[in-house]
Amino acid sequence: MTLFSKPGFSRWWSMVVKEFLQLKRDRLTFGMIVGIPIMQLTLFGFAINSDPKHMPTALIVNDHSEITRTIISTLKNSDYFEIVGELPDEEAGRRALAQGDIQFVINIPVDFTKNMLRGERPAVLIEADATDPTATGMALSSLNQVFEYVARKDLTGPLAQLVPAPPPFEARVQRMYNPEGNTHFNVVPGLMGVILTMTMVLMTGLAITRERERGTMENLLAMPLRPFEVMAGKILPYIVIGLIQATLILIAARLLFNIPFFGSIFSLYFATYIFIAANLMVGITISSLARNQLQAMQMTFFFFLPNILLSGFMFPFRGMPYWAQIIGNILPLTHFHRVVRGIILKGNEFGDLWQSR
Repeated sequence: MTLFSKPGFSRWWSMVVKEFLQLKRDRLTFGMIVGIPIMQLTLFGFAINSDPKHMPTALIVNDHSEITRTIISTLKNSDYFEIVGELPDEEAGRRALAQGDIQFVINIPVDFTKNMLRGERPAVLIEADATDPTATGMALSSLNQVFEYVARKDLTGPLAQLVPAPPPFEARVQRMYNPEGNTHFNVVPGLMGVILTMTMVLMTGLAITRERERGTMENLLAMPLRPFEVMAGKILPYIVIGLIQATLILIAARLLFNIPFFGSIFSLYFATYIFIAANLMVGITISSLARNQLQAMQMTFFFFLPNILLSGFMFPFRGMPYWAQIIGNILPLTHFHRVVRGIILKGNEFGDLWQSR
């Protein structure tokens, strides 16, 4: 008797109907079937942008003339730079870059116009937070067009002799914290947060759900221990595992990828401990909602997907639309990325980390 005979087909169809009914009863699985494709389409279609624009830029203006005003006006009208204010000196600019408040500092030096008219070809200093080279690459490439436009617009009449290419002034770019624009300077520190998020949330969610599935959670709660002591006893091993993972990543980052470390190791481990605790709380929440290990895995993936896409790990954070940045700022991984990169690449201290955003 084959599948295509009437009795065989009837039994096979009954099995198909049974699976659909089971999916219908399992609302979480059905929600994941519908929700994950919608989430991926929304994030990849609307939130992801590898060419960020309107990035916050601060000015240090030490020369006020018609041509410097044109430079500032052209930068304001550019799609890549959003002027957020002026800073008094270079030290304030370095501090703002370290704290992550701005992406660029544009410094117009003293006697810029006078030196240009003398034919000395002065330079405009651009300091960029290059911890994520993807976020700054296109903006820095656009500077040549900005300066060529300024030269064509303002250098007319007696000053026309200064117009021939290249312009009579230059953009001198200083890529802060990642001078060579190495992508792994950005990716490898970010991997610490990604790996910790995946393992801590998944392992905690599965461990507690597994205890409940096997019926051993009641036995644990019946022991002469308080519920808090039971949970603390189950969580502590995962904190140790997370710290070990972080240590292995740091060793690999230094030995295999030659990534410099400028900050405090104590600050880094303290931030890592807080981040591990936050992820363990998420894992415990998932375990309290999931009825079995499959649901725990599904909910973990549903939590992990926006973390990896909206945290600034794979795509520049400032390239995302405002609504996506709001969601990203809710996620612990977004802030951990900034803290880790700030400590490792910028040498940030606690004061800088507290103000970092």
